[in-house]
Parts: sequence; C-alpha cells; structure tokens
Amino acid sequence: MAEIELKTAPADFRFPTTNQSRHCFTRYIEFHRCVAAKGEESGDCERFAKYYRSLCPGEWVDKWNEERENGTFPGPL
Repeated sequence: MAEIELKTAPADFRFPTTNQSRHCFTRYIEFHRCVAAKGEESGDCERFAKYYRSLCPGEWVDKWNEERENGTFPGPL
C-alpha cells in the first residue's frame, strides 16, 4: 500500500500570527497571478494551488471563484 504524505503551506514570515486568513488570501492571489503570467498548463503554479487549498476554507474559495467570474473580486489579480 502506498504511503500518503500530508503537507501544508510552509511557514511564511509575512504572517507570524495564528490567524491565517491573510496568508490564505495572499496564496490564492499568488496562484491566480501565476496562472495569468504562465498559463494554466504551467506546473510552476501548482505549489501555490496546494498552499491556498490547504489554508483556505472551501466556502471562501467558492465565493472568490464566483467573484472572479463576475468581475467583482476585490483583490489585485
């Protein structure tokens, strides 16, 4: 049987507190900026996807994805 290795986003000095909301939001934005710059087929962006998926609640991601589709996302993409 294959062993599963679980990982989360590495520690980031920009977010020293236990509240990881801003860390989650920043990683989400970094992923979408990377995709915009390198294309969806680029594997370089996958680490950002893993980071935000491990940090962000699914409801937030769903809401942000919907806002991006509607052009109402508040962050800088």
